[in-house]
Amino acid sequence: SWDGSVYKANAQHNQTQLLLKNTTFVSATFKASQFALSPDLNYVLLGYDVQQVFQHSFLASYLIYNLHTREVRELNPPEVSDSVLQFASWGVRDQQLVYIFENNIYYQADVQSSSWRLTSSGQEGAVFNGISDWLYEEQVIHTQVAHWWSPDGSWLAYLSINDSLVPTMLLPHFTEGRYPKGKKYPYPKMGQINPTVKLYVIALEGGAQTAQLRPPHSFEEREHYITMVTWLTRQQVAVRWVNRAQNTSILTLCDVITAHCVKKHVMTSEKWIDRQNEEPVFSKDGTVYFITLPLKNSGGGAFNHIAMITNQSEDQEVNVRHLTSGGWEVSQVLAFDEHTDSLYFLSTEDGSAQRQLYKVSTVSPFQRSCLSCSLSKVRCTHFHARLSPRCQHVLLDCRGRERPLCQYHTVAIKVTGLQNVESNVVLAEALQCRTLPKRNRGIVQCFLLLHSNSAPVEQLVSDRFLLDWDSVLVSSDNVVVARLDGRGSGFQGQRVLHELHQRLGTVDVQDQIAAVEYLFQLPYIDRNRVGVYGKVALTFPGGAGGGLCSFFTERYFGFPAKEESQYQVHY
Repeated sequence: SWDGSVYKANAQHNQTQLLLKNTTFVSATFKASQFALSPDLNYVLLGYDVQQVFQHSFLASYLIYNLHTREVRELNPPEVSDSVLQFASWGVRDQQLVYIFENNIYYQADVQSSSWRLTSSGQEGAVFNGISDWLYEEQVIHTQVAHWWSPDGSWLAYLSINDSLVPTMLLPHFTEGRYPKGKKYPYPKMGQINPTVKLYVIALEGGAQTAQLRPPHSFEEREHYITMVTWLTRQQVAVRWVNRAQNTSILTLCDVITAHCVKKHVMTSEKWIDRQNEEPVFSKDGTVYFITLPLKNSGGGAFNHIAMITNQSEDQEVNVRHLTSGGWEVSQVLAFDEHTDSLYFLSTEDGSAQRQLYKVSTVSPFQRSCLSCSLSKVRCTHFHARLSPRCQHVLLDCRGRERPLCQYHTVAIKVTGLQNVESNVVLAEALQCRTLPKRNRGIVQCFLLLHSNSAPVEQLVSDRFLLDWDSVLVSSDNVVVARLDGRGSGFQGQRVLHELHQRLGTVDVQDQIAAVEYLFQLPYIDRNRVGVYGKVALTFPGGAGGGLCSFFTERYFGFPAKEESQYQVHY
């Protein structure tokens, strides 16, 4: 809730139950900054002394707190006390626990049980089990978590990432001493040795059987990435394999009992494949699934739309049928209701800056209805949605334009039965005492700051509510902040996205110049006070020391052995 307490809500009866007071976190005993409730709601995992590592990863010590008896115990590997863990979390049932220490995975069946080490090959800075190295965390899967529970908690799939041969980058650490200390990190640059990755599944019941799920035959002897892993049933797991050039991806469905993987879909591109982390939405039997694929539009270009893909076996011809079309994009496929043949998704149909909840029939494609458009058209245009397992209810997070709020709805022909889960009244009251950006009329000479994309595929121009540095400048310093989604930005179709192919740092910079020249024509812009903000390093793919990492650079420029000139910097 708004005060930091944790409640359990019964949506059907509109009842709430207090599980954990906010004083538990801020007390002198714990000082916890991370928490997670066990699936049976009897325990809470408290993380404290958190030390940030990279963008998503952190180190922390953990306590297990009994909600009923208030008993506290430390979470430590066997024969280790006061440990600092790389990751810790509950499983999917009862009191299952998994944590990572010294790059190895540990498992506890419940709070009272002893820990069981599932892997032993972990090496600091070299072999990572169940957790990402820098490349996978920052670029490939965008999370520190590189393990996945089966729906019933009986299996665990995990990546084993080997950086032993990857060249290292020496980064200085400025501490309290007179001189910085250097630390080496595995950092593959374009054309250099990449980490190798393997996918394993381990049975958590009946003997800890471990099996490797092998890549498709065409990838076995080639460098590749694993960009997505998700469970379909307790016995089936879907995996997306992508070649190093990132222009071919293969989706397989693997049986964990036999360790046999069946090829389900192959996608190729003359440039690069985006949305590599997208999780397909499957039917219960796994014979039908839904993903977004580029579909050519009559107005020119291609846009990501929902494709319904059917294939019963590896030898059967794949049947692909699109359910949506138009000059807009489906941003996320959410859920499939097999009882009503309805598919739920978020789209940009009303504008690339917006996200609205839609429903489309799999029986009558292209007949869609917007479920969120009529809720608060003026107030909220950017939603995030989570549907209940049977698609009877939806939790709608309104993320803009104005202050965020969270609402719970019943899903029928339209969204009804509104219940506020979090209305953010405290935030609204706090904002009344703040100076916020507003529209001013009149001719006043203002400083111009152009905010450009940090990286390709990203989107800056959005209806999402933000209180950031831009907001401060606009509110207090007579600054006009302009945000630009030029060529290479996301959610405007494949033509705009792929304009950067082998031209990163050219057409995107041209768009920035064109935007500034256009803004100069406005009477309230001071031409003598202009700044451009963004990741300037991206305009120099060669960069100091040989450029950015392999995954990022090779996606846009190819492998340097063939396109060496693309990497040269000309001053």
